[in-house]
Amino acid sequence: MARSHPMDGVELEILWSNLIGIVTERAKALQRIAFSPIVREAGDLACALFDQRGRMVVQANTGTPGHINSLAFAGAHLVRLFKDRCEPGDVLITNDPWLSAGHFFDITILTPIFDGEKLLAYIGSTIHHTDIGGYGIGAGARDVHEEGLWIPPLKLYERGKPSAMLHDIIRHNVRTPDAVFGDLSAQVSSGEAAAEHLVTLCERYGIADIETLSDEIISRSEEATRNAIRKLKPGTYHGEAVFDVPGGEVITLRTAVTVDTESGSIIVDFDGSSSQTTTGINVVLNYTHAYSTFAIRSCLNPELPNNTGSLAPIEVRAPVGSIVNCAYPAPVNARHVVGMYVPMPILKALHQVMPERVLAEGSGAVWTIQIQGRRANGEAFTSSMFNYSGGMGARAGKPGPSATCYPTGVAAVPIEILEAAMPIVFDRKELRPGSGGKGRMQGGDGQIIQFHMLTEHPWLLNAVPSRLDRGPDGIDGGLAGAPGRFLVNGKSVSEARKLTMQAGDVVLLETPGGGGYGKPG
Repeated sequence: MARSHPMDGVELEILWSNLIGIVTERAKALQRIAFSPIVREAGDLACALFDQRGRMVVQANTGTPGHINSLAFAGAHLVRLFKDRCEPGDVLITNDPWLSAGHFFDITILTPIFDGEKLLAYIGSTIHHTDIGGYGIGAGARDVHEEGLWIPPLKLYERGKPSAMLHDIIRHNVRTPDAVFGDLSAQVSSGEAAAEHLVTLCERYGIADIETLSDEIISRSEEATRNAIRKLKPGTYHGEAVFDVPGGEVITLRTAVTVDTESGSIIVDFDGSSSQTTTGINVVLNYTHAYSTFAIRSCLNPELPNNTGSLAPIEVRAPVGSIVNCAYPAPVNARHVVGMYVPMPILKALHQVMPERVLAEGSGAVWTIQIQGRRANGEAFTSSMFNYSGGMGARAGKPGPSATCYPTGVAAVPIEILEAAMPIVFDRKELRPGSGGKGRMQGGDGQIIQFHMLTEHPWLLNAVPSRLDRGPDGIDGGLAGAPGRFLVNGKSVSEARKLTMQAGDVVLLETPGGGGYGKPG
């Protein structure tokens, strides 16, 4: 029997802790059972619970900002599109870049949670899949249709049965179907388990659904965020970040951050930033919003729950057709190359408001490497994307951590895993001493990675390094970090396109160091 009495603080805390436990447990289970090392080893995923209105109520304690906050949009879109059309056993899917996380590799699964025939809520996850066909993770495709399989919002399962047609379409459009369906199955099964736990929770505490609970959580989160904004100095503050990307193109991100203490809101406007480009580094607004809100909330009130309520007071604007709000059919597969720089100009603007809480520029985007080729027996392989970070920018009171990428938080796939999964040998993996910028607090150092392939066949290299010409800026008088270097057989390379490599070729990466904070002593 459902209860109707008001929810007190003790009851709210008990139910909130239970929701956190359900979602976090499912995210960790998903990470354990995923086929893809980029999920299993690097934690490139997000998991969240949504109410009947498609509002993100609670996220797991693990995940990456680009996935988590983009999942808030993806879940809301799927709930809107399938409103009153879901039945027990249905599972929804999409990787539409403009509706979800910004490129085809990130597939969102949303499972409606039913108690009998009554809809209670939704559980959603987004993970990076190893393969989605098409060009691969690099920036060389000329439009989005060259980049891989586009899955519009559809039902992957209907009344508990797989959609045979959709499964066949996916299977025939990817290079490694067993791995792709292994990861899809991990997402689906983790959602099913979360659904069972939520139904049990509702029965245990006698609640008909989570709508009253979600209202309480979201309204409290929003009000707490607005109150934190009201304590800031009102005004409009400007920041700019300039960096080079594959092919040598220079990108500028400009922000105007307006703090409105009367309404308790912040507007981040990217007017004046670079226009979208012909290479696949363009960013959809969802992804821009994800990293913008992360940058603000990590400085403003990081201890608050991250949900629809805490995100509501932050508005993100960018001109359509800009590099951070690209228009169809712009290529987007390497959107992280620009997207992970989004916090940098915002932090420079916030330095004028809360200097003790920001950090200097870091290396920016992780350097992503994807390899395709054939083993000695002719069997094809596609590497899981492996990410290498540079140094993190220094903080006001602490140096920047080395080989740590802000803002993504994703880890590198261990070299032992990569060497076991494909014919690759890593000759070096070590810190790059002295690459962090000097300052009162020094920026973190980058790292050095060298590898070659054990194959007699030519192989393909998708590499998207950035900051090869200009290192990360210091702040408050701190010096810049060292730029990176990307070498093939000892020669510098900066290409947006996929490279054809030969047996015996040696690849060397030297990632940038982070910027320093404050004038050197």
